[in-house]
Amino acid sequence: MESTESSYMSSPEAPRRRSSPPPPPPPKSPGSDSAEKPTYVRFLVSNAAAGSVIGKGGATITDFQSQSGARIQLSRNHEFFPGTTDRIIMISGTINEIVKAVDLVLAKLLSELHSEETEEVEPRTKLRLVVPNSSCGGIIGKGGSTIKSFIEESQAGIKISPQDNNYFGLNDRLVTVTGSLDEQMRAVDLIVSKLSEDSHYAQSMNAPFSYPAAYNAMSYGPPNGTGGKFQNAKEDWSNSVTIGVADEHIGLVLGRGGRTIAEISQGSGAKIKISDRGDFMSGTTDRKVTITGSQRAIRAAESMIMQKVSYASERAMD
Repeated sequence: MESTESSYMSSPEAPRRRSSPPPPPPPKSPGSDSAEKPTYVRFLVSNAAAGSVIGKGGATITDFQSQSGARIQLSRNHEFFPGTTDRIIMISGTINEIVKAVDLVLAKLLSELHSEETEEVEPRTKLRLVVPNSSCGGIIGKGGSTIKSFIEESQAGIKISPQDNNYFGLNDRLVTVTGSLDEQMRAVDLIVSKLSEDSHYAQSMNAPFSYPAAYNAMSYGPPNGTGGKFQNAKEDWSNSVTIGVADEHIGLVLGRGGRTIAEISQGSGAKIKISDRGDFMSGTTDRKVTITGSQRAIRAAESMIMQKVSYASERAMD
């Protein structure tokens, strides 16, 4: 929805025609080791596009990881970015590895778009990056100076959406990059390089998909179904969220003798219930974890649970 996006993030005044190849991205500042530090980028893809990136039996995503050296993760089928029906891809690694992986993913999606269209001209497509609200200031810069320089250098259109207050606790904004693949890639390189300088940005890497499933399963009104309206600031106990946790990870959430789940419940102020063995989220082998409480308590409990699961997944991949 273009009208909701910040007004001063504008595209270049007119598209420039280039017969020669585009110039390479600007070199990283000398003495900076940020190119070697692990960082990440998240962006949205449709469910159909996600299947194309994964490939048959995971062949495509495995190949892309091998070629780039980056790690590529996708949110699950039912885990969408709030307010959309799009899944989230997270690519982590060094800046160079991330840029290579994003290029592979976008080129794959573009090739499928080309196969559906007969136009000779490369389309100007949209890439929607997911960026924590606290990190958007670095991309904007003083008086919009940084984002204006990124637009000029990359020739891509870059727009930052305003904070969406319809989803309590949502701390991410969408950065929409519009242009050809080359223009988008130059913009991604500039944006990721800038984000990697922000020490707070890396903290979101631990639980990249912690909100989507919850927002899609959230009961916004009283449990009896009479209320459907989300109540933004109410600290009541009528809210309930059900998230899925892989069966093999349930033990981590429970802890020995139920100690971990008791600590999470006490620390967050939420009530947490785990489904019985064999009682899974529909179409999955994920156990149901139902969190009840105020919005603040639910968010805190969900974050703690996802961090436990995310940490276990990271160790399993190493």
